[in-house]
Amino acid sequence: MLNLQRIHHVAIIVSNYERSKYFYTEILGLEIILETYREKRDSYKLDLRVSGGGQIELFSFPEPPPRSSYPESAGLRHLAFEVDDVEKAKSRLEDQQIAVEEIRTDEITGKRFTFLADPDGLPIELYGR
Repeated sequence: MLNLQRIHHVAIIVSNYERSKYFYTEILGLEIILETYREKRDSYKLDLRVSGGGQIELFSFPEPPPRSSYPESAGLRHLAFEVDDVEKAKSRLEDQQIAVEEIRTDEITGKRFTFLADPDGLPIELYGR
């Protein structure tokens, strides 16, 4: 048995580094840990702290190929963040002109949740505590 403790990080390749950096730091409010430009790769790596533990790593590469993403296709389905108040989070995002789906209730847990998309269309879920 590996005795996995927690998710350390999630890595995301973005198509427009500045736009995604703004979205994840200014819109979602993640704290920058370290920003690195890797000259040999003409690539940025941005390490972001997620409150409560874990990190998001944003990578830029010249001309990254698009990834098809359908809700039920194999692979990563979405990235989910826990929030204290789904309604308040939705309202704050909409105040910044971010499209957010209607709030739903998880039929298994009874928790409320909603979805939005990052600048590259990656589904992001906000899940109530």
